[in-house]
Amino acid sequence: MHTEQLRIETGSHEKVYDLTKDCHAFLQRAAAGDGLLHVWVPHATAGLAVIETGSGSDTDLLAALRELLPADDRWDHQHGSPGHGRDHLLPALLPPYVSVPVLDGQPALGTWQSICLVDTNHDNPVRTVRLSFLAG
Repeated sequence: MHTEQLRIETGSHEKVYDLTKDCHAFLQRAAAGDGLLHVWVPHATAGLAVIETGSGSDTDLLAALRELLPADDRWDHQHGSPGHGRDHLLPALLPPYVSVPVLDGQPALGTWQSICLVDTNHDNPVRTVRLSFLAG
């Protein structure tokens, strides 16, 4: 298995960060053929999504998360910024992992699919993403 760790700066605002180019570059460095790409985010307040980006879906996702998980004082988990408890629920909706088949060195994504890091926690502006390739 070939694995690498990325440092992603998400900043101090909610963000959908497209990892697709990073995944392509990683697979090239790994000299990948057929197999499986696994993406892992070792954080309690971030998740991954496979969605279309650039057409408004990324901002729609953040808006939907704000509706489902409002940043207010309703959460039992109270440390950090006001409403931070919601950030700890994010991985239950958007898991911290995604696995994608790799065919001939390319992730087998649909035409409009992108692999995205979703971060609603502005208290943690830097994230770690682990990419792993398992040859098939």
